[in-house]
Amino acid sequence: MVACAGEYGSSEPNTLVSAPTTTGPIEGLPTVGLEREHLQAALDDAAELPRLRCLVIARHGEIQAEECFRGANPGSYANVKSVSKSVISAVVGIAIADGHLTGADQPIYPFLSEYLEGDTASVKQRITVGNLLSMQSGLERTSGNNYGRWVTSSNWVRYAITRPMVAAPGSTRLYSTGNSHLLSAILTEATGRSTWDYAREKLAEPLGMRLPRWPVDPQGVFFGGNDMLLTPRDMIRFGDLYRNRGRIGDRQVIPERWIEDSLAPRTRSRSGDEHYGYSWFIADVGGHPMFYAWGYGGQYIFVVPDLELTVATTSDPDDARSRGHNQAIISILRNEIVPAAERGAHRAAPGATRVE
Repeated sequence: MVACAGEYGSSEPNTLVSAPTTTGPIEGLPTVGLEREHLQAALDDAAELPRLRCLVIARHGEIQAEECFRGANPGSYANVKSVSKSVISAVVGIAIADGHLTGADQPIYPFLSEYLEGDTASVKQRITVGNLLSMQSGLERTSGNNYGRWVTSSNWVRYAITRPMVAAPGSTRLYSTGNSHLLSAILTEATGRSTWDYAREKLAEPLGMRLPRWPVDPQGVFFGGNDMLLTPRDMIRFGDLYRNRGRIGDRQVIPERWIEDSLAPRTRSRSGDEHYGYSWFIADVGGHPMFYAWGYGGQYIFVVPDLELTVATTSDPDDARSRGHNQAIISILRNEIVPAAERGAHRAAPGATRVE
């Protein structure tokens, strides 16, 4: 079923860089809404994915369609896994604007020096906030095969920062949730508040979101980079905040400069086909620039600015079926949702302004 457009209700990925299967944007006046045939195909294909829980599609700041499956609904909370990293990045930008941090170039050593006595701290003194955000700290990863040892350790912050250096800071991209957790510890120290409390006031409340508490480490530091709980509609709100360059209405929630810095390519993903900024992936879909947040198992926020398109998906991350689940979501986006936006439900009137 195709939902009517309306205001928001209350309450390592497969590569996206591939030969487009559409003819690209239609010349002439911009389109409005979503073309029904491609939209219906997207919803039909989504219904066939056994792990998919919700698909929400917005254009021009309005939800055009939302479909949920297997008992889920667009106002129910989902564990968005590593989409949390993009949220942490936003909170870091706000903390810089508030004067709690000096900038992305700020060294992290003063916040974590208590853990580094006797360590090879001379190299680690060069690690910056920005290095953590772009996964270029040089520290041995805590993700992948190392994840279990890390999250069963008695002190997650100590474990992450005392990993051996396997690359120079600012060089190789080594995707590691430990980097994001160090950011949560730094935010806690810099603001004098928990990451959850600061994020709730500074980010969630301006967006009209409730941000439930999520897990903490043994010392009470909120998990940085994993296990946040968001609704699919919240994910759309957050994506649209970035599409609108940090502004909602008349309020600048995140500095526009931080949005620009976050979406500037700083390194490449493991596949080499996509760029990575400050905890956002940067790619191309159907000939359109795009950035996106990605969480394990099929949690996505896709933003295609030139189409004023934001798409959110949530999935069951614990279901081992369908190894091609992520690629199937990407295929629906590329082959059906993007063409639906290109063609639109109708053309904008000459001289019409964009709907925000």
